[in-house]
Amino acid sequence: MNDLKRMYQRYQPEIEREVISTLRTGWWLNGSVGKRFAANFARFIGVGECVLVANGTDALELALAAVANLTPARGREVVLVANAGGYASCACWHNGLVPHFVDVELSSQLMSVPSAIAAVSENTAAIVVTHLYGGAVDVRAIRHGLAKAGFSHIPIIEDCAQSHGARINGEMTGSLGDVATFSFYPTKNLGAMGDGGALVTADAAIAGHVRQLQQYGWSSKYHVGVPNGRNSRMDEVQAALLDVLLPQLDERNQRRREILDQYRSAAQQRLQFIHGGEGEVAHLAVALCEERDAFRAFMKERGIETDIHYPVLDCDQTGWAQLPMQGMANLSVSRASVGRLCSVPCYPEMTADEVTRVCSAIEEWETL
Repeated sequence: MNDLKRMYQRYQPEIEREVISTLRTGWWLNGSVGKRFAANFARFIGVGECVLVANGTDALELALAAVANLTPARGREVVLVANAGGYASCACWHNGLVPHFVDVELSSQLMSVPSAIAAVSENTAAIVVTHLYGGAVDVRAIRHGLAKAGFSHIPIIEDCAQSHGARINGEMTGSLGDVATFSFYPTKNLGAMGDGGALVTADAAIAGHVRQLQQYGWSSKYHVGVPNGRNSRMDEVQAALLDVLLPQLDERNQRRREILDQYRSAAQQRLQFIHGGEGEVAHLAVALCEERDAFRAFMKERGIETDIHYPVLDCDQTGWAQLPMQGMANLSVSRASVGRLCSVPCYPEMTADEVTRVCSAIEEWETL
C-alpha cells in the first residue's frame, strides 16, 4: 500500500542535512526548529497559531479539552461521524464527552451536512468534522446551518489528519473551524519518520490553553495552573523533517490526484471510487465494491495489495459497546457502505508502471 523508503530516497540529501544540523544543536525538544516549522505550517494553513504535539490523537483530545474549557456550561455531546477509524470517538470518551454519530454522503463518505445540523441540540458541546480520505467537508455550510438553527455558539473542530493541503471553494482545510488538528503519521500526505501532530487555530485563547495542557498544565515551570495536563510534544528531528517536506506538499498532492484520476477512468460500474470534491488531495484511493472479498482476492493474485479503511463503524466496535454514545439509529448510508469499502495503493512515489498495473487489474475486474 505504501513504500516510505522511496520518499526518503527522493529527498535524502535535504532530509539528512536538516536532521544532522538539528542533532548537532544539542537541543532536541522545544527548540528553534520546532518553532520554525510551527510558524511555517500555520502560514501554509492560513492561521495565526500552531501548537506541535506528540500525535494526531493527542491533538484531537487537546482540541476538545480546549473548546470545552471555553464553553463549560454547554452540553456533553459531540457530533461526529462513525466511519473514520475511531480516533475522534476516543478523544470524546477521554474527555468525558459523548459521541453523537451522524451519517455520511454516499459518493464522498464525508459528513452529511443536513445530518449534522439535525443532530445539534442544547446538549451539543462541539462538532468534529473529519475530512476523510483527503476530501473536504463544507464547513462553511455547517456554520450557516448552525447560525440558522440558533446554534452559532457551537465550536467546530476540523480533523485534518487525512487532508493536508486539501481545499474547498478555494479555502484550506484547517482554516475553517475554531480549531483544527493534524496527524503527521508517516503515511499521511505530510508525514514524519515517527509520530507527530499539531493543532492550528486563529484563536489565541484556544492555543494558549492547549500549550498549558500539553505541558502538564503548567502556568510556569513546575507550577500547575490548569488541571488535566499531560506531556505531549513533537521532537525537533521530526519538525526538521516536516519542514523539508512542507514545500513539496502541493506537488505531492497533485501526483496523488493524478493517480486516483487514472483509477477512476479505469473503473466503470463494479468499482465506484470515492470523490471528496475538487480540492481533494487523495490521501487514500477508496472504492465502493459490492464483491469486496472477491475483489481483494483478485488483486492479491495479481500482486496488488488492498486494505479496508475502515472495516467497523465506531458504534459497532465490541470494546466500546458499553461506552456512552448517541445517534446509532440514523446511520443508513454509513452502514450500507462499511461492508463495501476497499482501498488500493495511492502514493506519490508509485511508478508509472505500477499505476498502469493497478489500472489494468481494475479494467480486467470490470470485464469479468
